[in-house]
Amino acid sequence: MAKKNLLYAQSGGVTPVINATACGVIETARVNRDQVGKVYAGENGIIGVLRENLIDTSKERKGDIAALRHTPGGAFGSCRFKLKGIEDNRAEYERLIEVFKAHDIGYFLYNGGGDSSDTAYKVSQIGSKLGYPVQCIGVPKTIDNDLPITDNCPGFGSVAKYVAVSIMEASLDVESMASSSTKVFILEVMGRHAGWIAAAGGLAQREDGDPPHIILFPERPFEQRAFLKRVKESVEKYGYCSIVVSEGVRDRKGKFLSDSGVRDAFGHAQLGGVAPVIASLVKEKLGYKYHWAVSDYLQRSARHVASKTDVDQAYAMGKAAVDFAIAGKSGVMPTIERTSDKPYRWKVGEAPLSRVANREKKMPARYITKDGFGITPSARKYLEPLIRGEDYPPYDKQGLPKYVRLQKKLAPKKLDPFEVDD
Repeated sequence: MAKKNLLYAQSGGVTPVINATACGVIETARVNRDQVGKVYAGENGIIGVLRENLIDTSKERKGDIAALRHTPGGAFGSCRFKLKGIEDNRAEYERLIEVFKAHDIGYFLYNGGGDSSDTAYKVSQIGSKLGYPVQCIGVPKTIDNDLPITDNCPGFGSVAKYVAVSIMEASLDVESMASSSTKVFILEVMGRHAGWIAAAGGLAQREDGDPPHIILFPERPFEQRAFLKRVKESVEKYGYCSIVVSEGVRDRKGKFLSDSGVRDAFGHAQLGGVAPVIASLVKEKLGYKYHWAVSDYLQRSARHVASKTDVDQAYAMGKAAVDFAIAGKSGVMPTIERTSDKPYRWKVGEAPLSRVANREKKMPARYITKDGFGITPSARKYLEPLIRGEDYPPYDKQGLPKYVRLQKKLAPKKLDPFEVDD
């Protein structure tokens, strides 16, 4: 039986460890040459696949592939592009199958979050209908930690560590100047519908008075009066108030505090920055001097402070995806199963993509304090193991991390051009 080629693609917003997953995929495929032929990577995700821009990873040096494990960003390029249903856009599905046929693709691994899981699920279902079955595996990735079934998502642990460290360090700065300067500091983090990242800031709290003094979650409607009361109490008691706010915080009517009125490629509201909104409210109602920061891309690219647990799990998901494909599985996603809290242990599990696609896992109510401004011991028990361990990248003589850029040589095209409305 002829060996099948494998196609891997990255999707959506990248994480500090998505390339560790890519490393796991490619290295595992390379040691299974009797079952896997060439390994291609879509240039800029599914868009690259549709355009037949396939990177031939066999042209990459072994050392460079290994270096992906400690390199941030998306080494092969990512995109925000969601396939419609086949009844709405049959041409895209037919094009995918044409590309698969032209390059003898038997395995398709799509590395992304909820919307990407939807794409992977659709591809897993459509091959047989169009006369070319392909084994499709979804590979989990999202800093938002909102995929169902899996205990946690690769990428989240490192972002959680970054946020906890950042609010701890920034708060020490604010505290040292609070007597004559800034009284309130606000750190905005990602999290449209789920407050996992914001909750991670709570890990900086070890004793009474430790920051952050307030966490604002998407799961709880923003109550202006209660918020301002807590800010005032914190400033009077501790000299300053440190706040972590999720970008997805809404008012009682369900409107994002920072909704800009624009929609992204997935149809999601484009959020315009909630930190300055909160800061203006503090200034207007309480008169306190403030500073705010938006972690934005910094949080999802901070590989220098990655969690070792996260790196190990990201690599393991890539390896498991290849193992699943070789074993003949399709329409599934490898997951992380927590088997013990003390000591923390986990193993690789499995979930059908039909139960993952387009579903969000939000913060359980038991993880948020009754006042809505902090995390509970249960949340801390869940979060703490995910940020443990250091996995620093190597550094050069100039004191900067040694990250890798791949050659990304494209395989020769065999088909006519295809227009993609991206």
